[in-house]
Amino acid sequence: MSLDAATAAGSLLPAGFDEKAIAEWLAAVPPQTSDLTHDRNRFSEFWKKCADLVGRMPHKPKRSRAEADATHFLLTAARDHRERFLAAHAQELYDELTNHRSRFIRLEDLVFAAASAVPGLTPTSAQLAGESDLLQRDKDGLEIDQGIFLAHVLASERAGRHLCHAMLLPRPETAEHLHRLEIIRSAGPIADVVDFGKVIVERRGRATFVTTKNPRFLNAEDNTTIDAMEIAVDLAILDPASEIAVLRGGTVDHPKYAGRRLFGAGINLTHLYHGKIPFVWFLKRDLGFVHKFFRGVARPEALPDDVHGVAIEKPWIAALDGFAIGGHCQILLTMDYVLAASDAFMTLPARKEGIIPGAANLRMPRFTGDRIARQAIQYERKLLCDSAEGRLMCDEIAAPADMDRALERVIAGLTSSGAVSATSNRRAIRIGEEPFDIFRQYFSAYARDQAYCHFSPALIANLEREWNAHNRRE
Repeated sequence: MSLDAATAAGSLLPAGFDEKAIAEWLAAVPPQTSDLTHDRNRFSEFWKKCADLVGRMPHKPKRSRAEADATHFLLTAARDHRERFLAAHAQELYDELTNHRSRFIRLEDLVFAAASAVPGLTPTSAQLAGESDLLQRDKDGLEIDQGIFLAHVLASERAGRHLCHAMLLPRPETAEHLHRLEIIRSAGPIADVVDFGKVIVERRGRATFVTTKNPRFLNAEDNTTIDAMEIAVDLAILDPASEIAVLRGGTVDHPKYAGRRLFGAGINLTHLYHGKIPFVWFLKRDLGFVHKFFRGVARPEALPDDVHGVAIEKPWIAALDGFAIGGHCQILLTMDYVLAASDAFMTLPARKEGIIPGAANLRMPRFTGDRIARQAIQYERKLLCDSAEGRLMCDEIAAPADMDRALERVIAGLTSSGAVSATSNRRAIRIGEEPFDIFRQYFSAYARDQAYCHFSPALIANLEREWNAHNRRE
């Protein structure tokens, strides 16, 4: 973007800014990058000037066309300079924030640590709180700056691997719940169950079951489910008394499906439309519990795929009842075995939503081939589980009434030869098909692209046109 005087005047004068304000803003534009110490101050001052001018504008729904254009010009200029700053300093800044990678910071905390270290680089928690009650369409997209920051961190092999490592560690809360599970087990014949509200963890024989529960929204994922889900996945993987883990959806109370189990409806589109899904949710999900399905849980001293690391992982079975839509279809791509009901289906309605379907673009072609994957992602092709195409992603099909018995048989079969060979084989397959750095590079691109998708006008138009989102209650 050109920031010469003529371009700035043409963009800002129609919105009511005077020549003095424009000249002061132009004077704050940083020249070429230097060292981190000097650039921190110069770029922060420029971002403050941008934010001050945007702050003079009415709230987004009340802006005139000229005011909307001026705001877009200012936000774009600020983001272009974030790209410049991070291209020069992302790795050094990450080392500063993590004390040269001697401590792990999860990405949802890292973005705010960056805001404190370099004012204006990413939004503060107070800034995001100011937009938290707005509909998605009425937000200025401050969280895009988090996506730009995380894209640069993940692009760095050293910093990106360390951040992925941080996200694969067990959540701090997991130890307490693992202790609770052990106490329950030692109590005798009481069922080994830990109930997180939106997720239940239950040990049955050699298997630990993770059952999702968001019945009003067809077991969809949202900001009320993500923390419980990750802790539950940690618990299932770390449970020393089981050899395998099972993921299944609970029963729902929607009139159309009342009393039926459903694997899941993907992201909660109602919450998305109402601005209740923060941007970091997407990366927290895919670098968190979804990645743990695929790679297991890391130790502080080693990643799951390190040559000399000791894996903490288990094979996962997915029991697919009803449907796996969007994010739940993505989850199937991380599973070791998929047992599906004969009346179930899978779909990735990314085109109707206007977002990127997690790691499906990376993983689905390995199952279905490129053509079917493109049709599913770009043209919402529906895959019936009991079809030639569906069986490329499903290992076994059972009649809906036989799912429980079939699941028991699958668990017995997959645990009959012991856990050691099972985990070793899944690790060997994974290292060959999706090396760790391929995953990191994919999510570097995803971080930026998904941030822009999350705040695209097309997202809102899609939700209103395809899902009648404006008439759905939260």
